[in-house]
Parts: sequence; C-alpha cells; structure tokens
Amino acid sequence: MQQEVIHDLFIIGGGINGCGIARDAAGRGYSVGLAEMSDFAAGTSSGATKLIHGGLRYLEHYEFRLVRESLMEREVLWAMAPHIIKPMRFVLPYHKGGVRPAWLIRLGLFLYDHLGGRKLLPATKSLDMRRDVAGKPLKPIFDKAFEYSDGWVDDARLVVLNARDAADRGARIMNRTRVSAARREGKLWSLTLTDTVSGQTTTVKTRMLINAAGPWVDDVLGQAMGRNGVHNVRLVQGSHIIVKKKFDDPRAYFFQNPDNRIIFAIPYENDFTLIGTTDRDYKADPKDVKISDEEVQYLCNAASEYFAEAVCPQDIVWTYSAVRPLYDDGASKAQEATRDYVLKLDGSSDEAPLLNVFGGKLTTYRRLAEHAMEIIGKALVVKGAPWTAQSRLPGGDFGVTAYESEVKKLSAAYPFLEAAFARRLVRLYGTNAAKLLGSASHIADLGQHFGADLYAREVDWLMAQEWANHAVDVVWRRTKTGLHLTAQQIDALETYMVAAAHNPVT
Repeated sequence: MQQEVIHDLFIIGGGINGCGIARDAAGRGYSVGLAEMSDFAAGTSSGATKLIHGGLRYLEHYEFRLVRESLMEREVLWAMAPHIIKPMRFVLPYHKGGVRPAWLIRLGLFLYDHLGGRKLLPATKSLDMRRDVAGKPLKPIFDKAFEYSDGWVDDARLVVLNARDAADRGARIMNRTRVSAARREGKLWSLTLTDTVSGQTTTVKTRMLINAAGPWVDDVLGQAMGRNGVHNVRLVQGSHIIVKKKFDDPRAYFFQNPDNRIIFAIPYENDFTLIGTTDRDYKADPKDVKISDEEVQYLCNAASEYFAEAVCPQDIVWTYSAVRPLYDDGASKAQEATRDYVLKLDGSSDEAPLLNVFGGKLTTYRRLAEHAMEIIGKALVVKGAPWTAQSRLPGGDFGVTAYESEVKKLSAAYPFLEAAFARRLVRLYGTNAAKLLGSASHIADLGQHFGADLYAREVDWLMAQEWANHAVDVVWRRTKTGLHLTAQQIDALETYMVAAAHNPVT
C-alpha cells in the first residue's frame, strides 16, 4: 500500500462532467484527483450525436432554461476549442401535412435564434429545396426547408482535452483506476483505488467526493458506499449508424419522424454520413450496450423516409451505442425525459460532503462545472473565481474562424504532409499538431505506419500526452482512424502499444 494523499476534492468518473469539473477546480487552485475505471469518454461521452447545440426539440418539452443555457454556450465552447468544434448548418425539410406544421417550426426557430445571445452563428433562413442543392439527395415531396445554425464537436477529444488541461494545472488524473471502496471518516473521505490493469491498490483521502460516474452513478452509491436500492437516473440507450457518404453538402439534416422523434444525418469524417439517434429505456449493464437489430432498422427506415436513395443495413460501416444517464423526472417516454442536469449535495455539517451529478449534456458541461464549483465552494472554502468562459483548451489558441489558416501554416512547415493528413491533424490537435510532429522533415520520420495516415509519432504522442493505453483508445476515441483501418492493422497497433508501454522512450 502506498502512502495516503489528501485532496480537496476527488472525482469518480472520467466523462465530460467529471473532467470538466476537474479542470475548473484545478484552475481555481483546488487539489484535485480523478479516477476513471476505463478510458476517458469510454462511456456516454463518446456515444453522442457529436453536437454542440441548443436542443431545438427540447422547446417542445418547455425546457427553456436548458435551451437558453445551451444556446449561449455554443459560441463560448467554439472559441474555447476551434480545432475540435466547428459551426454547422442544419437543414430541416418539411412538407404539407408533415409531423409539425410550418408555423410551429418557424416559431421554434425564432426562439432558437433569439434566446441565446447568438453573435457569430448565422440566423435561420428558408430554403426552396427545388433550387437548393440540399434538396438533391431527398425525395421531391420535401420542396421546402428551414436552415439554422448549431455546432459539431469531436466529443471524445473534448473530454480528453479537459483531462489534459486539468492535469497541466496540477490535477492527478488517472484512467483504468476504479474507486473500489469509499467511506466517511469524520470530515474526510477514505477511498481505495484499484488499478484495473495491475490490481495494485492505493488509499487516498479527500475533503469532498464528486460522484460523476454517468450511467454508473447509482452503482457507485450502491457498490462503493453501500447504499443499495437507490434510483436517481433513467438509463436511455442512444444508437447511431455510420454509412458511406449520402450527400456532398457540408450541411447536416434534421429529420422529423411520425412517432415525434427526430434523427440527424450529419457529414462525418469526410467520407461518411452519421445517422442517429435512437431513444429507448435501457435496463442492463451500461458496459454491455450495443445497437439492436430493431434500432438498425428504425434508423434505416427513418432516414429512408427522406433520402431518395434508401438507407439499408448493408450500407453500414460502423455503429456505436451509449447509455445516457438522464435524471429520472418520471417522464413516460424516454425521449421526453429531461436532458437537464441535477446536482445534489449529500452529508450533514459534521460529515465529509458528497456531490452527486445526474444528467447533463455535452453542450452544458462547462456551466455544470461552474455550478458544481459554487456548491464545492460553500461546502469547503471558495478558491478562485469563474475562469473557463474565456479560456482555451490545449491546441485551441487560435481564432474561431482561423482553422484554414492553421492548416496552411502546418502544411507550409511540414510540406511532406498530404492535404487531408494536415487537415486531420489540425482538427484533432490544433496548434499542438506542430509539437506532435516535432523535427520531422519527411514522412519516414513519423515512424511505423499502421495504415491510412496513422503513424507511430502520433501514437507515441497519444500515449505520452493523452493516456492512450490500447489501440481502441487511439482508433475510436482519440481519433476515428478505425474507420479506415483493417482488423489486422488495428491488431498491429495494439502489439506496438503494448511493447511501447513496457519499453517507454525516455
């Protein structure tokens, strides 16, 4: 057993909420620890539709506070991370006799444009789909549409960059580490941490515990703290399919379904289209979630109602599923359950405090962290002031509209890079792409080639800087190169990473 450490606060869970709180707290001067039992963003946070959005459909459920906060956050987050976040226009087709009347859609979009302090994102406009190229992939019945603004985000990278920045500010950040026991000892928490690879245990103490375990938030209360039978979250499965590119337009589509649910069709990784999401209650272990045949057929059928060329199961090149831990507000349907977050403080005045985090969404993670800091400050002692609204995530220190300029700079500095490779590196790493490439002057300097445009130089960076331990961390979370690699190439990457972990470069 190693020597005990005392933190101001310790966070269970390395998803977007846990890493966002860790970053904010570390930046204010708190001593922070965080443990994630798997990999960062391995659960809900990498299974999203990858949008920074106000949530147009939430207006129907009168979630005006959530929508306003989300709308206001779009441009804040875009400025914070202009490499992994970009603006995107969405086309909402409709026809006479459709799911929602035009006047209702127009009203919703008017509110959407005016609730949230939009400055850079363009306003809503109407489209004649008989003339606009957005109408070409769709059935001719959809002759009109509205076009509005939201944002796209690389969700898994948003999480790991928050973790990286928290660590750079002094936080102790650990993945593949399980909090196997937690008990109060007066005004301190005593935690047992178990390395899930080696089995080694460590004891740490903390003045406050943050339960941000996402779908496992109730499990933490039950297994680690002995509170059985708790039920705070409603687990809702959301699944997505990736198909070969259905359209060349950079705009995405918002499709309304007869069952009042909606799906998106979004340009994805240059060569593909992402279609999702589903919404259905989930009762099993979140780690076992996977798309069902029923969900595949639902998404194919829903998209085929709009696209002139049907979407078929054989078109699918990849799928992903995740479980959203929505606060259980008693809604009758999964799609009606609130996407808002709830923070609940537990513990009497003479006990070490516990903060449970329920619900939330990618777009509001920064505000959730600020609200958590208000509670933390009252429970412990206030340190620092809110700071993240004007901050930059690692690699994001360039102008919100300067992505193309950054690509040109990187291409000029490293002329051996293919254009698509340079664009990918800037999209993932921003200004840190040059640090990753270092003194390389030829493609051979990037080391072993694993396929597509993935080389050892990038893998080494991800292992050293972003806690990547296995091939799956690299090809499906830190990057999406798995879409372009064979199973054999991914196996070769795993072999390389295992060897590199045992023989690290000094």
